[in-house]
Amino acid sequence: MKTSLKAFVGAALLFAPSIVRAQVAVPTTGQTTQVQKQIESYLRNMYAFGPDVQVTVSAPKESQVAGLLETDVAVKIGDNTENAKFYVSKDGKYLVRGEIADLTRDPLADNRSKIDMKNSPAMGNANPTVTLVEYSDFECPVCRNLHGVLREMLPKYPQVRLVFKDFPLDSIHPWARTAALAGRCAYQQNPAAFWKMYDAIYDGQEIISASNAYTKMTDFAGQAGLNTNVFKSCLAGPEAAAAVDASRANGLQLEVNSTPTIFVNGRRLVGADGRTLEQYIQYELARQKTSAKN
Repeated sequence: MKTSLKAFVGAALLFAPSIVRAQVAVPTTGQTTQVQKQIESYLRNMYAFGPDVQVTVSAPKESQVAGLLETDVAVKIGDNTENAKFYVSKDGKYLVRGEIADLTRDPLADNRSKIDMKNSPAMGNANPTVTLVEYSDFECPVCRNLHGVLREMLPKYPQVRLVFKDFPLDSIHPWARTAALAGRCAYQQNPAAFWKMYDAIYDGQEIISASNAYTKMTDFAGQAGLNTNVFKSCLAGPEAAAAVDASRANGLQLEVNSTPTIFVNGRRLVGADGRTLEQYIQYELARQKTSAKN
């Protein structure tokens, strides 16, 4: 299908008006399935989702806000899926699309608590003021753009540490997982060599294909000073695969669904906007400098 899921859904479901009036029955025991059907029917009619679009509505459950029930809606076209969170008012009148913010809590604390940085490639300050956690796909062109941004930006900020997390989008990038495994195998053999692989893969992205990815990764491993026999055994073994899967699962916990997604002390940024990334870094540096004075 030529039309991408993000473009199709983005014009409708994911960027829908925040509140729409929908005659959704109040869910009680035995009615959950009917409520799900009503929500699906409403969304299909509202946004003209045809039979080729799969819409899955989770069972509504209590949300953190009294009077609102929470449900997840997944829209699938072909092999691609986009997810959105909705809220259903208990009076059965409204369907709400958006985020709920608790003004009494640090809005970034939840993100920071979910990010798992153990056994992940990292570079920069060992006691950072600012930590960047990058969820990325080696085949993603925008991730390559972010790589360029970081390469120029990080030397200016010695207070920053960069942590890399694999998030290969297998359904649209056929060699992304092979590259993720290669990076993980480099890290397992020599953590410092990971960053040589990181640079080599992004710099050589245009010459890598599904048919030559294994050969290219092995070549890059040799250039990084790794034992290529050990590297090849790692690519075929379960340990690297488990590590990549765990990294991707961690991203899903944080509702990462697009690459690159980078967290700046927990603050989410999607894409490779260097100006915004630098703004976030400078804000965190200034904020912590002010806190230290007080």
